Amino acid sequence: MLAAAVLATVLSPVLTSTSASADHAGAEPGPVHAGNTYGWWDKGIVWREEFEQPYSGPTGAQWRASGQGEVVHQNGMLTLNTTTQGSLSAELGFSGAEVGRWETRLRSRQYGRGGARYRVMTELVPAGDRDQHCGAQNIALESYRIGTSKANLYARSLPNVAWKGERAGMDLGRDRWHTYAVEVTRDRISWFVDAHVVQTERRPEIWSGVPLVPRFTMQAKDGKTMNVSRMQMDWIRHWSLEAPNDLPVDAPPTRQGTYGKAC
Repeated sequence: MLAAAVLATVLSPVLTSTSASADHAGAEPGPVHAGNTYGWWDKGIVWREEFEQPYSGPTGAQWRASGQGEVVHQNGMLTLNTTTQGSLSAELGFSGAEVGRWETRLRSRQYGRGGARYRVMTELVPAGDRDQHCGAQNIALESYRIGTSKANLYARSLPNVAWKGERAGMDLGRDRWHTYAVEVTRDRISWFVDAHVVQTERRPEIWSGVPLVPRFTMQAKDGKTMNVSRMQMDWIRHWSLEAPNDLPVDAPPTRQGTYGKAC
């Protein structure tokens, strides 16, 4: 079934969870996240989508869904339910921003067996009808195959450069919650996983200067039968750069490589 549009409000209650300790040992990330760890939380909020009623973003249906499956509000979460064929995505229909901080709390689960595993992705992509260059200007908060243990992080710049990082040792799937954030400035890009900075890239070539909006994707392998799966977002938030970081964002740089699908 082709996903069309989704409602901007939800009638179900917000999902609750246990508190998370600062190092997240034995707890589910979410109450502790980059926004409140690095001091963004109470200053510079541009918009926040908690997937509850009333809708906390601009008025109107804003999530634009496409692909095979369904995109729905469910129990205070945005849910992408796949089929056994094809990719599914939901993109926020805002004008976008060149700089800022974006963070989401999400989980994923696989139901089917015997097929290929979906890739779970949260990306910032060029807003509106701008040229997408086949993904060559995207920034990933996370990208991973369900059931694996490593979240890939990246930014891409024209004509075909990929700046790659990762966070290993994770439990990705089985409805395990994690938070992912990215801070985009004109001088650097920093990635955060479960409230910890994991990569900071300061090379000026990484800067694209295009307005960006978030997009959630369950990416299928071309021509493959996929395992039915889902991804669920508890919330996603966008801050400006108004608040200084309360903690250093020093972290290893990314690895420079080539993005072969640029166009």
